Amino acid sequence: MPKEHTVHWLSVVGARPQFVKLAPFCQAVKRHNATGIGPHIDHTIVHTGQHYDGNMTDCFFEQMRIPQPDFNLEVGSGPAGRQLGSMLERLESVMCSDRPAWVIVYGDTNSTLAGAMIAAQLNISLAHVEAGCRSYTPDMPEERNRVLSDHLSQLLLVPSYHAAENLSREGIGSQDDPLRRRVIWIGDTMYDALLASIGSAELRSRGTLDSFGLRDNEYYLLTLHRANNTECPEILERVLTALQNLMFPVIFPVHPRTRKLLSDVRTQEDHSRLHVISPVGYQEMLTLEKHARVILTDSGGVQKEALYLHVPCVTLRKETEWPETVALGANRLVGTDPDAILSALHRPFHSVDNLPLPFGDGHACENAVAHILECS
Repeated sequence: MPKEHTVHWLSVVGARPQFVKLAPFCQAVKRHNATGIGPHIDHTIVHTGQHYDGNMTDCFFEQMRIPQPDFNLEVGSGPAGRQLGSMLERLESVMCSDRPAWVIVYGDTNSTLAGAMIAAQLNISLAHVEAGCRSYTPDMPEERNRVLSDHLSQLLLVPSYHAAENLSREGIGSQDDPLRRRVIWIGDTMYDALLASIGSAELRSRGTLDSFGLRDNEYYLLTLHRANNTECPEILERVLTALQNLMFPVIFPVHPRTRKLLSDVRTQEDHSRLHVISPVGYQEMLTLEKHARVILTDSGGVQKEALYLHVPCVTLRKETEWPETVALGANRLVGTDPDAILSALHRPFHSVDNLPLPFGDGHACENAVAHILECS
């Protein structure tokens, strides 16, 4: 195809939730290119290596049919400043040689911020997928990442009208915005991903549940990964102590960071209700979520997936960047106090079936591709 009919985009990802958002975006790019209408999109994928464990990366690329990254920066783990510095140095080298027309970042990780900063430094147009989310907790690293990335972006692709309102309050996308940034509602790319994968996940659901000795609606699912919940043994111990008193077992896919503390915490009390497993693939995780009695989590993405799968959710934080889930009655914010956790679990949930979804209709990535092309 002639060069003048090709546009070059570069996506920066590095962590598990970003792979979920990237997968349907890649499929939307592929569908656009197959039409032969408009410019051909040359899409480069850069994996920073923020999540480097095979269970957190490789199986996602395989199950979700994501093209292998064109670049893997292999930054690994480490203190936030050192990790971010490594990303900035290596991303600058890639972007200087690659010179995309657009850089696309996703969500709120260190990889998001690094991609946004280098794009801004090199005067490359920047699109932020899942822009506008706010928990209004400035001490949370994810909050700082998303705010800074939003303010560096020219195109802010929001998952909900609430997110658009957050940006408007900050002067982004308003008529008085001196930078003329554009805020466009597209819906939630994670909903796109779930719709594309849930059929395959359900075909394997019996085998997934049997492999962990689980029965439908007779277990709780726990996920914990945020630093303020997993770097303090006392907080982790409070959560696990509360769950020890439940009627059904608790299945706990453990984030690598959490595993470092878990052995010390478990020596203090016999947590026989707790079934610790390694991180699982995306389809296995959807199965565990769909068939759980209740999901307990500190993950923003899991809160939304619980809503989509009609499973009650208890969030082990006092705030959320997805307040729509709370307003609908599908999600309860409790923090990490054992009494609050047990109270939330023992109070009946209203039916979470057939709730209206405020995050679009499963075509967020098609919308994103169309709007980035429009702005090119």
